[in-house]
Amino acid sequence: MQIALAEIPYLRSQLRNEFAHLDQQGGGSRYIMGSGETFMEVQQRLLKERELKIRGALEKLRKKRQLLRTQRKRREFPIISVMGYTNCGKTTLIKSLTGDAGLHPRDQLFATLDVTTHAGLTPSRMTVLYVDTIGFLSQLPHKLVESFSATLEDVAYSDVIVHVRDISHPETVNQKVNVLNILKNLQLPNELLNSIIEVHNKIDLVNSYQPADPNTIAISALHGLGMDDLKKKIEEAVLQATGKLILTIKVNLAGPQLSWLYKEATVQEVDVLPEDGLANVHVIISRSAYGKYRKLLQP
Repeated sequence: MQIALAEIPYLRSQLRNEFAHLDQQGGGSRYIMGSGETFMEVQQRLLKERELKIRGALEKLRKKRQLLRTQRKRREFPIISVMGYTNCGKTTLIKSLTGDAGLHPRDQLFATLDVTTHAGLTPSRMTVLYVDTIGFLSQLPHKLVESFSATLEDVAYSDVIVHVRDISHPETVNQKVNVLNILKNLQLPNELLNSIIEVHNKIDLVNSYQPADPNTIAISALHGLGMDDLKKKIEEAVLQATGKLILTIKVNLAGPQLSWLYKEATVQEVDVLPEDGLANVHVIISRSAYGKYRKLLQP
């Protein structure tokens, strides 16, 4: 829809040029019988109606996506945006991270033409949401830059960004520069820009791969290489970005505390103390949820 909207000024320009040419031949101002409109006026009106229809649909979509973002925030799901050039392996990576059988990656440009979200678990069984974004493109036409940037609006609401690079691509360094420049132009918060995890994908296609930066994570999403290291890195970044707490809470097994923690937090382990009827529960919990727990359930 964004691209269709950006196309309308071009269509108007083409229309004016076409009818200017017809006017020179004396046929550009003919009226359509019974309508009182010239062919030019009809075409302009149809373009205007098309523009209004697209803008209306976009507004409905914005409201829907805003509602989804509000729900995610209320549920306190950490959001991880996966970004990179088209055909760098973003969808394959998300499938490997989440085990989502509904994802069907394709080895082609622009296989992902919409922003989609997929739930996954970190090594500590914390639920996170991975946002699969539209792939970047070199030498994007100027008129489409704003439309493309609009597809990335969800990135601003992320907790962590994963930047996927096809390390086998001959232009991989220039692609990295372009991605970082666009992210800076989106005026994202500094803490989000600092959260970027750089992933070198498709290392199986590179002979004697050697990472230039020790902070990068080298993987082959298709073959599962390096995925454990990446999952740990993502969990560390999420904990730092969200301020979630890793705690051991002593609960009474006869009370509602344990079931509440399973519902509102990520329970990692339960050590039962049978002689006392108690248990030490190891959890990952948000500060707000822990505040509710102390207020409602902690003796």
